[in-house]
Amino acid sequence: MTDAIFNRGTFRTLWHSRVFDTLFFHQPKGEPRKPAIIFVSSGAEPVIVTREELTDRAGRVAHALHTLEVRPAGNHKGKPVVLIAHTQGLESIYAFWACILLNAVPAMLPTLTEKLDPDHYRRNLAEVARNAQARAVLTTDEFAPFLREALPCDVFSSAQIAGAETGQNGADWHAGLRLMARVGGDIGYLGETDNVLYPDPDTVALLQHSSGTTGLQKGVALSHTALLNQLCAYGGALGLREDDVIASWLPLYHDMGLIAGFLLPLVLGVPLVLMSPFDWVAHPALLLRAIHDYRATFCWLPNFAYNHTAQRVRERDSARLDLSSVRAFVNCSEPVRAASHQMFLDRFAPNGIRADQLAVSYAMAENTFAVTQTPIGQAAPIETVDREALQSRLIAEPVPPDHPRALAQVSCGKPIPGSAVKVVDDAGAELPERQIGELMVKSDYMLTGYYHRPDLQPFDADGWYRTGDRGYLANGEAFVVGRSKDLLIIAGKNVYPQDIEALLYELDGIHPGRAVAVGVLDDREGTELLAVLAELDTDDAEAKRALQVAVRQHIARSSEVTVSYVTFVPRGWLIKTSSGKAARAANRDKWLAERENKGS
Repeated sequence: MTDAIFNRGTFRTLWHSRVFDTLFFHQPKGEPRKPAIIFVSSGAEPVIVTREELTDRAGRVAHALHTLEVRPAGNHKGKPVVLIAHTQGLESIYAFWACILLNAVPAMLPTLTEKLDPDHYRRNLAEVARNAQARAVLTTDEFAPFLREALPCDVFSSAQIAGAETGQNGADWHAGLRLMARVGGDIGYLGETDNVLYPDPDTVALLQHSSGTTGLQKGVALSHTALLNQLCAYGGALGLREDDVIASWLPLYHDMGLIAGFLLPLVLGVPLVLMSPFDWVAHPALLLRAIHDYRATFCWLPNFAYNHTAQRVRERDSARLDLSSVRAFVNCSEPVRAASHQMFLDRFAPNGIRADQLAVSYAMAENTFAVTQTPIGQAAPIETVDREALQSRLIAEPVPPDHPRALAQVSCGKPIPGSAVKVVDDAGAELPERQIGELMVKSDYMLTGYYHRPDLQPFDADGWYRTGDRGYLANGEAFVVGRSKDLLIIAGKNVYPQDIEALLYELDGIHPGRAVAVGVLDDREGTELLAVLAELDTDDAEAKRALQVAVRQHIARSSEVTVSYVTFVPRGWLIKTSSGKAARAANRDKWLAERENKGS
């Protein structure tokens, strides 16, 4: 067996040898031609980018940005913020690494899609630019004129960047970086390699903007130290090896895509097989084909992707694919459903999928990424607890799987090295194991703060981060049951909307991923009432009437919660966040506004 890339390491060693000396400057013999990225797409030949080519292209873009006066100002506060709003592809990747080389602060952002209102998107992006005091936005030729009308900073198109690259080659950009090191002032320090400028470890390396209808205005600032500490700790927890290959379709503006599906492989020297998230949604077999072709060993997926892949990949598209090379499919970024794992396992068992490949991680952008991880090579533990005890008494009370109120809970694993988790009640007092409360996190790779948002203080007096997630600990493992802000209290019961949504997807006719459960305060009843909003796969009136009854009966039987409103909405009606999650509050407000306009 190939040894892990590292067992122990220091920030400075990892930063120098892995990021700059290896990736950008003195690459060991054989390393320059090693694939860094293999970009695959449906209906096209794969594009293989070696580490040498990535170095060259990133350097060319860094020179272009420097020519366009996107450069450090000679002090810590002068690091320019660059927003990258490209359709995910190699161009956005070169731009990201160019910013790192230039000692600028990159922030990957979602691009405009047909599902988003253009004016709303532009206003939101303008607000992000103002809050971050951005120096520039990099985007496509088509989109640049539209953005320039509203943004408070320069907007550079692909053509402008390409024009500023003219005449540059590898030697030119290397010399230019040495020049920048000499004039960089106190923004960094000079390393021993050709007087190259290494960033100050305590300065901001990048911004992650959490998803949500207003969340893009809140940039998570991560230092170089936090970022490298996370990659070191998480790579060790995974036992990452030099013969590993990571496959990903995840968007780079999401923490899971940016860290696990981008920086982790590139910084630690593991080949990355990457594809557009839009291509994957339309052609989910693309990911499975990539795993088969390149013998990928790791793949991170949000929970809905297990259902989407199992339901949407046709038998003829997966018949001859071998997925046995995968060491772990890591379920992350939303509450994990045992039923989703089982559906995925049942569907692809003929392709070599085993239960011991299905792992789980609890992660968040504010912690750079991973907080916990289940052991690689073991099936994520599942326990069954009493649903009534969980809802009414806030206790995860174990019961047999055949118990009438049994509710499956999937472990997210134990904290990775350098991370700690505790559970507290509403007053901040620590709770014992199996009691439900808010999860709190402390680590060596926590955010510096929300960029230019001193009004947002995410830590308590002892430095613990308030996650807003509800859950419990059992045998040192974390179990996440929902979000505090989404928690519904219906007739004294704590109801997590994702539980209701999971039940909806068990019914034929509800379109996968297109339903939300929300609470509506009823003054007369003195409690919240449960409302279900869903998009359907059918337009047949009789089928809709039958499904109305089925929704009420199935939820009542399965959760002991009564649904007060069942509303079927047109396809495309539901609002999603930039990362594809249900925007529950926004959908509730939209539904209530429509009811008010109709006089309901």
